[in-house]
Amino acid sequence: MQVLTRPWGAMHYRIDGPADGPVVVFANSLGTDLRLWDQLIAEMPEVRAIRFDKRGHGLSDEGGDFGVEDLAEDAVALIEHLGVGPVVFVGLSIGGMIAQTLAALRPDLVRAAVLSNTAVRMGTKESWAERIAAVQSTGIGAIADIIMQRWFAPVFRARPELAAWRNMVLRTSAIGYVGACRALASADLTAATSGLSLPVAVIAGDQDGSSTAELVKATADLIPGAAFHVIPDAGHLPCVEQPAAFAAILRDFLRENSK
Repeated sequence: MQVLTRPWGAMHYRIDGPADGPVVVFANSLGTDLRLWDQLIAEMPEVRAIRFDKRGHGLSDEGGDFGVEDLAEDAVALIEHLGVGPVVFVGLSIGGMIAQTLAALRPDLVRAAVLSNTAVRMGTKESWAERIAAVQSTGIGAIADIIMQRWFAPVFRARPELAAWRNMVLRTSAIGYVGACRALASADLTAATSGLSLPVAVIAGDQDGSSTAELVKATADLIPGAAFHVIPDAGHLPCVEQPAAFAAILRDFLRENSK
């Protein structure tokens, strides 16, 4: 296991793939750990894949109070620690907000970005407050089934591996989960994202119950030259439900933007 010590504690990360492959950093979504990308990375053995558990998720420490900019600073620290910038940065959901923030704060470290199932603003302060209250009063289990319905298309929800994804959510630190919800509630990246000038691909799932394709496209429309893709038969985590389709988009993007 590899750990980067941050002021808030230990940040777990992992590196896969050939040393001479195109470097891609992956940032996962709320309630998931770096295993989110397992199937996608298996589809792309040529990539030098770097992924990490954000604060309060996976094997990383909880990290106290934080915002999206703090999470982006953690990504900066990892890229600089490994000496791999500029990288292609792929982020999903809150990971996509980390990608947007990182690209705005440190364009020298990000060659190009892929924003999956994300937006400049996700949810409302009221909806996040309701979710935080539910988790704090009765635990993540109170919302786990709702999350599965929002994340996955009906066909995937009938598969046995749904149980493992539900367990991943249930085993997320409540402190870390609530912290990420608070970060999402306060984040509005409209100004920073509309000023991005690097190559960007934006991906949506046609059955996403958390960030609809229309919401994701609205963010793509803010970024000059951004390419927009909708993956069929996919919900909020297309890298899980349709890894081959996601890999095809990413491989084409890397062919044009990895060097």
